[in-house]
Amino acid sequence: MERLEFVSKEGSMIRSLPPGFRFQPTDEELVFQYLKHKVFGYPLPASVIPLIANLSNFDPWDLPGNSSQERYFFSKNEAKNGNRTKRTTCSGYWKATGMHKHIPYPSDDEISGNGKMMGMKKTLVFFKGKSPHGSRTNWVMHEYCLTCIGEGNSSTQKQTEDWVVCRIFLKKIRATKREEEEEEIRKEERRDDVEGNSNSSSTGLELDLSCPLSPAFSSSGSSWITG
Repeated sequence: MERLEFVSKEGSMIRSLPPGFRFQPTDEELVFQYLKHKVFGYPLPASVIPLIANLSNFDPWDLPGNSSQERYFFSKNEAKNGNRTKRTTCSGYWKATGMHKHIPYPSDDEISGNGKMMGMKKTLVFFKGKSPHGSRTNWVMHEYCLTCIGEGNSSTQKQTEDWVVCRIFLKKIRATKREEEEEEIRKEERRDDVEGNSNSSSTGLELDLSCPLSPAFSSSGSSWITG
């Protein structure tokens, strides 16, 4: 069966998938069918994930692909100040949040040596500005990596740590949340209208009964003439 090819020869740009096709891999598929194959040079199930050598060279909205959809990239880890990974871009920085998720390796599938592998999923949020005073955005990154467990050799461990696969997307506010906010605004506006009418009726629009009314009625028939 011919392998699907949707990434350019340079490996850095993905061509549009045909109408009706969606790339929606599970966490396990991303780690063990794509990332593992990339790390060890196995054939990929489909060439649909481009390579961005350093994601920190791009703000999330400037990355290749349709920014309104989930985008996937292979990338290499770049360490800075020891084991701390570089997360700073031109306009801000990525900050890890929440707990890391472990993705267990299939029990019947072992790598070379005596060790097994496990996937790790990290969630990061993009902040605009300089750390630690940046403003939080709705851009989210799921970063997946491989790690050896057991007695795997050090060269294999180093090899797995060099590569990651990332899912980047713009988190959308749920429609129900927007509707609730809009309904709350409408309620506030109605309350303001009621309060405004109440204040107007008590500050000068009352009929002055201390002034005698003339029996003469205006020609328009719409008001009394005071005298």
